[in-house]
Amino acid sequence: MPRLKFAANLSFLYQDIPFPERFAAAARDGFQGVEYLFPYDWEPSELKQRLDDNGLAQVLFNVWPGDWDKGERGLASLPGRSQEFRKTLDQALDYAGALGCTRLHVMAGLCDEKVSRETQTDIYRENLAAAATECAKHGVTALIEPINIKDMPGFFLTNVTMAAGLIEEINHPNLKLQFDMYHVQRTDGDICLQYQAVAPLIGHIQIANPPHRFEPDNGEINYPYVFDMLIESGYDNWIGCEYKPSIGTSETLGWARDYLLRQA
Repeated sequence: MPRLKFAANLSFLYQDIPFPERFAAAARDGFQGVEYLFPYDWEPSELKQRLDDNGLAQVLFNVWPGDWDKGERGLASLPGRSQEFRKTLDQALDYAGALGCTRLHVMAGLCDEKVSRETQTDIYRENLAAAATECAKHGVTALIEPINIKDMPGFFLTNVTMAAGLIEEINHPNLKLQFDMYHVQRTDGDICLQYQAVAPLIGHIQIANPPHRFEPDNGEINYPYVFDMLIESGYDNWIGCEYKPSIGTSETLGWARDYLLRQA
């Protein structure tokens, strides 16, 4: 029987302390893996030292998404940005190699009203195929994640059906689905049925509980049922805890104590 492996998302958890200190905090709470949005404000050597000092695996981070402060949310589907996207992928692969990370989230970007959706899909498909091929050279899997448009208005990749269709069409072993249960629930619901429909395509899972994106035992999703389903299905990849703690992070981990102890 597989054991569930949970990674702390350091962009969401432990917000009360500086980012470099969050590695040690996650390790103290029993996590053995971490993920976060972007590593690019730090030197790879500094991040690697934090990982090594705390016995942590680097599970996931995102390819640079463009100018985040100006509202950009990824480059992979954007017209006229393919060359820039591929440069950012090279940058991410350099970091991944230094950190021992084998998964990269490739953000699609926002819808571009200057082109048709068909044209933007063609660009996205071409860039994803190229990304999967390049990632394979480095032993890395590229992940795509549908994001709900309530939280991220205008995002191009909005549902599991579209993501699964692209992955099946491209048909490359180094392109997988990042199944974020919070986003799936906010978009379409039926997270267990949706998971079961695409389980072979999934390379990473993330969790949070709607409606407020709080910890797994504070919201509308019955996570004990979901976790049992994942175990029964044989899921053995990481699960990223990408939630907003309603109180201090350590105080929200009651739901995870048994799982984190089993990881130790």
